Amino acid sequence: MSQSAILCPSWNCEEGATLLGIVLGDGRVAFAKDRIVIDAGFVKAAQEGRSPEKRFRFSSTCKKGGCVQWSGDRCGVIDRVLERDPVEITGELPHCTIRANCRWHFQSGDEACYACPDVMTDERPENVETVAGASV
Repeated sequence: MSQSAILCPSWNCEEGATLLGIVLGDGRVAFAKDRIVIDAGFVKAAQEGRSPEKRFRFSSTCKKGGCVQWSGDRCGVIDRVLERDPVEITGELPHCTIRANCRWHFQSGDEACYACPDVMTDERPENVETVAGASV
């Protein structure tokens, strides 16, 4: 598989990204049944109110070294998540529309899939705003 086909499962709300799911009240992600590519209208509507990344999970092409989460030759996000909260693989994997191309699945296998529904892209306190991707 070409490196450009590998997808990040925790991207930002931007035109052309894929909507992976909705963050429920308990903080877990309910994954979408199908791949939904978002357009400018969705982005504009989603940016009203709370951060879209607190309410939804998005996917886009893995940027590798162009991403602040990149650590050496891997995505640091899933490594930190699994270190903080190890998972036990039991039963079926959660539904996922990107597993075949997912960066986290390539790195950590099924363990990443079990942890994935508990990952929220924007974990900043409600009163923190971002400027060009940086917390201020």
